[in-house]
Amino acid sequence: MTIVDEALEELNEGIEGAKRSMLNALGKLRTGRANVSILDDVRVDYYGSPTPLSQCAQLSAPEPRMLSVKPWEKTLIGAIEKAIIAAGLGLNPQNDGDLIRIPLPALTEERRKDLVKQARARGEDAKIAVRNHRRSTNDLLKEAEKEKELSQDDLKRALDQVQGVVDKAVTDIDSVLDSKEAEILAV
Repeated sequence: MTIVDEALEELNEGIEGAKRSMLNALGKLRTGRANVSILDDVRVDYYGSPTPLSQCAQLSAPEPRMLSVKPWEKTLIGAIEKAIIAAGLGLNPQNDGDLIRIPLPALTEERRKDLVKQARARGEDAKIAVRNHRRSTNDLLKEAEKEKELSQDDLKRALDQVQGVVDKAVTDIDSVLDSKEAEILAV
């Protein structure tokens, strides 16, 4: 494997990491539809230790604007309800003894625009990470050229390949952001 192949492989791994991070962050943004991933950061006091909600209850979205939480143990209902309120998600859980229902209020136009801004900020963070990976890869290749491991022509071709990979990654990020924006703005 040549130094160019190694540098491109490292660049691709870094870009994939940035994309995964962005997708994870976008998945937690609340859109018009119920999605159990908005409860990912909720921690329940389960026998003295903070435990992710998904590890002590069954989470589901039975309706487009409703989440339901069915605890594995009935004694946890109160703790789960408190944890959801304390998480600061703006949700009001309704406890019926066996199941906690969480109605999701409709998003206002102002809130939708704010969510789009948040999504764009996450996308810009991903693009910055991609550009940082490009810079480090370019520096690595230029150093290899100084050390006479690469010719000037090979360096030029490698830098062009790096730019092509980065351009494709930025295009992919933009398309994901466009679809997320459409999902948020859909009424």
